[in-house]
Amino acid sequence: MPDNMEIHLIGHLQSNKINKAIQLFDVIQTIDSLKLAHKLNAACEKNNIIQRVYIQVNSGNDPSKFGFVIEDALEAAQQISRLSNLCLEGVMMIPPLIDIDDYYRSIFKKTKAIQVDIYNSGITNCVNVSMGMSRDYQLAVEEGATHIRIGTALFGSRN
Repeated sequence: MPDNMEIHLIGHLQSNKINKAIQLFDVIQTIDSLKLAHKLNAACEKNNIIQRVYIQVNSGNDPSKFGFVIEDALEAAQQISRLSNLCLEGVMMIPPLIDIDDYYRSIFKKTKAIQVDIYNSGITNCVNVSMGMSRDYQLAVEEGATHIRIGTALFGSRN
């Protein structure tokens, strides 16, 4: 693998997979609870690893998605940033599967605003926003995404 390639985990991380994940991934984008963050931090401490992470925020209030609710995101980010073996570098969200309209755009705006709030609170490593997939990546970039996920555009739809 080239030296400049990073591998990001963007799927839900189960607690029993943490030890494998810290060996495989440069960045874990799906820290969706404080419990998971603490378990990840403990595993990283045991293995002498500083793990780069993003918090997952459920900006669209989708009951089928994981992540912190908007109102809890800043406090969660502050707690995670105090964990010795995690480096909080961004915010990630997966939007609900709804029509792309002004409300949909507002979900992206909220996510970017969360990242800015976290950064402005003193967590200056938190500069990334991972949002947008094949169907909406252009909108995501317009609203501040630094990372997009375009698997369907690259590999086709799932069967």
